[in-house]
Amino acid sequence: MAPTLTQTRRAFLLDELRGFMLVNMLLYHLLYDLVFLFQVPIGWYLSPGAFLWQECICCTFIAVAGACAPFSHNNLRRAGKLLLCAMVITAATCLVMPGQAVWFGVLHLIGVCVLLFCPLERAVRRIPPWAGLAACILLYLLTYGVPMGYWGIGPLWQHPLPAALYRLDWLAPLGFPGPGFSSSDYFPLLPYFFVYAAGVFAGRLIQERRPAVFYRRHSRPLAFLGRHSLGIYLVHQPVLYGLLLAVFSLWK
Repeated sequence: MAPTLTQTRRAFLLDELRGFMLVNMLLYHLLYDLVFLFQVPIGWYLSPGAFLWQECICCTFIAVAGACAPFSHNNLRRAGKLLLCAMVITAATCLVMPGQAVWFGVLHLIGVCVLLFCPLERAVRRIPPWAGLAACILLYLLTYGVPMGYWGIGPLWQHPLPAALYRLDWLAPLGFPGPGFSSSDYFPLLPYFFVYAAGVFAGRLIQERRPAVFYRRHSRPLAFLGRHSLGIYLVHQPVLYGLLLAVFSLWK
């Protein structure tokens, strides 16, 4: 019998990957607070290596969220929960630090992606997973430069997009930020929708092929963090800031 889109058996490695990336995210945001909020000079944080680290963390989070979609019993409810949390983050950042408000961050992106995939579920199941995964990786590479005004593959080949697309701030969630748009955390649908979609196809492969490594426990602490990643994500910045504030107050 062919596997259904939803399975009850848990792929523990997905939890562990999410937990591992959560630890990386906490370290990255700790450095962010030190550099931008407490003016600690850490030159490496502004280097290409730090940017690559950030991109790996976020893309893994997004891809794992996509890989979990085939295992979810109710993706519509999951989308609503994520979007509600995203709106809470927007409201909180607007109130506490309006100059660094989050208008379309990683939670907004994942919530919208989950919502968009709900009506596409049957169509996605008709696409061979390997073909879908390869196509999504290619589309991610081609659209990576869309927020910067072009499409293509990095320095190899670029084609400018019409300037009219970047004149309206409300197109920013799609990947066309206007001149007045700013968001301290910004992950638009182009290119990151294709990272999520790649995760969906990877999740189907995990579900259909059932590689044993994904269904074994490797690290209970990381799995625990992964299962509670949303709650930790919502509170980690106030906690980090409070701890650093206490440390720097005592240091003085």
